[in-house]
Amino acid sequence: GGMHDHIGGGFHRYSVDERWHVPHFEKMLYDQAQLACAYLDACQITHDAFYAGVARDILDYVLRDLTGERGQFYSAEDADSPQPGDPARQTEGAFYVWEAAEIRQALGETQAQVFNDYFGVLAQGNVRSDPHGDFQNKNVLMVSRALHETAQQFSLPPDTVRALLADACQTLLEARAKRPRPHLDDKTLTAWNGLMMSAFARASQVLDEPRYLEAARKSAAFLRAELCRPDTGILLRRHRQGDSAIDGFVDDYAFLIQGLLDLYEAGFDPEHLRWALDLQQMQDTRFWDAAGKGYFSTTARDPAILLRMKDDYDGAEPSPNSIAALNLLRLAEMTGSPDLRDRAHATSRAFTRRLQQAPSAMPQMLVALDLQLRKPRQIVIAGQPDADDTRAMIRAVHREFVPNKIVLLADGGEGQRMLARWLQFLKDLEPLNGVATAYVCEDQACQLPLTDPSCLTDQLRSRRTGSD
Repeated sequence: GGMHDHIGGGFHRYSVDERWHVPHFEKMLYDQAQLACAYLDACQITHDAFYAGVARDILDYVLRDLTGERGQFYSAEDADSPQPGDPARQTEGAFYVWEAAEIRQALGETQAQVFNDYFGVLAQGNVRSDPHGDFQNKNVLMVSRALHETAQQFSLPPDTVRALLADACQTLLEARAKRPRPHLDDKTLTAWNGLMMSAFARASQVLDEPRYLEAARKSAAFLRAELCRPDTGILLRRHRQGDSAIDGFVDDYAFLIQGLLDLYEAGFDPEHLRWALDLQQMQDTRFWDAAGKGYFSTTARDPAILLRMKDDYDGAEPSPNSIAALNLLRLAEMTGSPDLRDRAHATSRAFTRRLQQAPSAMPQMLVALDLQLRKPRQIVIAGQPDADDTRAMIRAVHREFVPNKIVLLADGGEGQRMLARWLQFLKDLEPLNGVATAYVCEDQACQLPLTDPSCLTDQLRSRRTGSD
């Protein structure tokens, strides 16, 4: 649909018509982050390359257009932009829409015919409802036919059409780059950067893409340097052009902790896990409701706040309480801490009435509840972090959709020693005969070790389709 930017990647904010054709053209960072994760899940479940392609499309857009020089992620691009022929006039979607003549001029007649057939481009424009007159003779690109139908229409092999469309999109991306761009909201928000860090970390796992892991690492380094007070460790909420300000809210802590846990499971740097634990302790100190349980959105330190709210709605962004419950459960499995597990249970219990009355309002809390009620799997890979056999085992873990899992690395070094202080069973786990080895464990009791990635895949698949 038109929600997707077929030329430049990423997704617009929402649709303004019932066909999901004409979007509100604003692009938000938090949408890109959550959509990328949804497509990564779909890729793992179906093993369909289409979903992997859309995830890459989103992430590459963010790297190109929403990432700063130091790896920080910017907040949004506006919906409005100057008209290419009339810079003084700004209209919705001016940067993104096309006249049929512009496409012919950029692509040539033959390639344009195939492109127009696939994307529904019409000489008179393809927008049915245009109450403000912004889209006269304009086209919002939307996949209007299946690729094999376009191939049949022009008597071409589907692979030829696919390559032709990819080439056309690249040509139009270069042409579009010459237009006046929408305004860039170049604030760096801690919470949204945490969500995007999760997306890049997870993508590095599922797609086996090192540059996505590097993007997540650079984001973490920027947040540590610019949005964390060096004397107290307190998070700040926003940064722009060298200026950081406003003490963080609970979503800044919860979303960043989640990002750090995903980053640990992608790169296995123990420092990311340590920081996540420090932030969790600070979140508990600053936002925990000792009487009613769960987390307030703000601290009690600001006298201007007369009523401290407690967010419970998983809307355009997830509720920090839902993410906090998940974080606490994951940290409990990584450290063996009963206190963290008890706090997670208390958090979900605090919203029992809401879950009973309107469970669809808290889908992310239901994910946390599912993790709480099942026995999570601790998948421990014993091996050298950068060795080929270790990477093969890690790829086997992330190839499958395995919810409620914790991935740990027994590296024989600092990381394993840190984990073994909390989880004694990890102390003696090691590669068998010098070969990277996987241990699938529950409640710190492990099944027989595996040294063949295909055997690990089979075991994870059988668990997914068996007792679960």
